[in-house]
Amino acid sequence: MAINISQIVVRTPEGAEKSLSEYNGTVLLIVNVASRCGFTKQYKGLQALQDTYGPKGLKVLGFPCNDFGAQEPGTLEEIKSFCSTTYGASFELFDKVHAMDKTTEPYTTLNQTEPAGDVAWNFEKFLVGKDGTVIKRFKSGVEPESTELKGAIEQALNT
Repeated sequence: MAINISQIVVRTPEGAEKSLSEYNGTVLLIVNVASRCGFTKQYKGLQALQDTYGPKGLKVLGFPCNDFGAQEPGTLEEIKSFCSTTYGASFELFDKVHAMDKTTEPYTTLNQTEPAGDVAWNFEKFLVGKDGTVIKRFKSGVEPESTELKGAIEQALNT
């Protein structure tokens, strides 16, 4: 069963509600991020994906998450500042979420993507097509620079 995220409503850092349907026609890479994780260096690669593929229709969306080892304890302002100054990351960040146990959107829906189940760790990635359908789920160890992820993004952009 294909999972579609178009009806999901998430919170912006300012606390406003935003429907993911606003991104219809855009390829999305949704990532649960954390500032104090072994995978935190992936911020640089995620920003590179945004820089390379953004003009072609990709948006990287980061959802800070403190569920895994309390590795994202900061406020949203601290997180945004850290991402910007340390990694030059300027892709869109949202309000903190829960990606496991008592999940919050977008993860209540995304975790139904095969293989179904809670996100296992920080920096798990979900690639979403222009129609809002989840194309593929990538575990944390899949680097943003990997040919697997880049190939999937390029295919989604050309669909």
